[in-house]
Amino acid sequence: MRFTTKLLFGLYSCLALTACQRTIAPRGENTIAASKPNASSRDGDAASNIEAANPYGAPRLLGRFEDANVTESSGICASKQTANLYWTHNDSGDGAFLYAFDSHGERGGVWRVANASARDWEDIAAARGADGRSFLYIGDIGDNSRARSEIVVYRVLEPQVTQEDVASTKDRPRMTEPAAAFRLRYPDGKHDAETLMVHPQTGDIYIVTKTKSEAAAVYKLPAPLLRDGRRVSTLVRVGEVRLPSILGGMITGGDISPDGARVVLCDYFAAYEIVLRGNSAESFDQIWQQPLTPIAPGGRDQGEAICYSADGKSLITTSEGARAPLYAVTLKN
Repeated sequence: MRFTTKLLFGLYSCLALTACQRTIAPRGENTIAASKPNASSRDGDAASNIEAANPYGAPRLLGRFEDANVTESSGICASKQTANLYWTHNDSGDGAFLYAFDSHGERGGVWRVANASARDWEDIAAARGADGRSFLYIGDIGDNSRARSEIVVYRVLEPQVTQEDVASTKDRPRMTEPAAAFRLRYPDGKHDAETLMVHPQTGDIYIVTKTKSEAAAVYKLPAPLLRDGRRVSTLVRVGEVRLPSILGGMITGGDISPDGARVVLCDYFAAYEIVLRGNSAESFDQIWQQPLTPIAPGGRDQGEAICYSADGKSLITTSEGARAPLYAVTLKN
C-alpha cells in the first residue's frame, strides 16, 4: 500500500490525531487539529490541552539523503559509537547493504553485510553488547504474503566509520564483520512485521507485527541470544498495540529510547510514543499497557523508519523515495 499525495497526508494526520484526542486524552499532540476550521470551543480547549501535554516541539527538516541508492529507507538507527552518525537500509530488492549518513543526510559510506542475505529487510536497531561493543541488528522480518515459516534477525558488529569510508559505494562497498543469524518463528502462526527494536539494557529483541484492522502483536526474544545457525527460536508474545487511526494505523517502524523508558512507533504518516511508568527494565513489558501520545513526525510520503537520537532527546524520521527528507522532533525541555 502506498500513500503519496499531500492531500491524503493532511487528511490522515487530522483524522488520526483527532482520534487520539478522543480515545487517549489528555496525552497527545496535534497542531493540525488545533487549527482545524469550524472547531468548537470544546474541541479547541481539548487540542490546547493535548498540545500542552506533548513533550516534543514541531518537526524540523534536517536535510535529505545524499546517496542516490537510498530509495526505500525502511529502517533507521543512531550509532552507539560515533556521534552524529546514522544507519539505514532499503526495503526488499536491494541486497544486504547498510548505508551510513549524518544528521543532514550526507553520505558516510556503504557496507555489505557479510554472511547475510536480504529477503525483506524492514528495520534496524543498534545496541551495545555485554562487552560494551556496539552491534547493529537487522530485521529480515517482512512477510507480505504471510508465507514464511521462519524470519531472521542479523546481528553484526557496528563498523567504525572513517573519513576514507565516505568514498565507498554500493558498487564498491566496505565489508562488515560476519553477521550472526538468529532464526525465529512466531508461536501462533505467520505474521508480517516491519518493526524491530532492541532494549538497550537487557538486550531483548522486540518485533511488532503490521496489521491493518486489528491490534498489532508484540513479540519478544529474551536475551541472551544463542548463536546457533541450526536452531530456530520461538518468540514470546508479550503485548499488543492498537494505533488510533481510522485509516488503518499499520505499524511500520519503531525504537526504544537509550534509557529504556520510552518506545516510539510510526505508521506511514504519524508517530506515537509510549512511556514506561517506573522506568524499570524488569517491568519493561508493562509499557505495552500504557497510553500512546501522538507525535507529528514531519511530512513523509511513506514513512517506515523512525529512531531516537543517540542522546534520546530527539526523534529522527524519514520516508521511502529518492532524496527522501530527514526530520527531527526534539523534546521541549
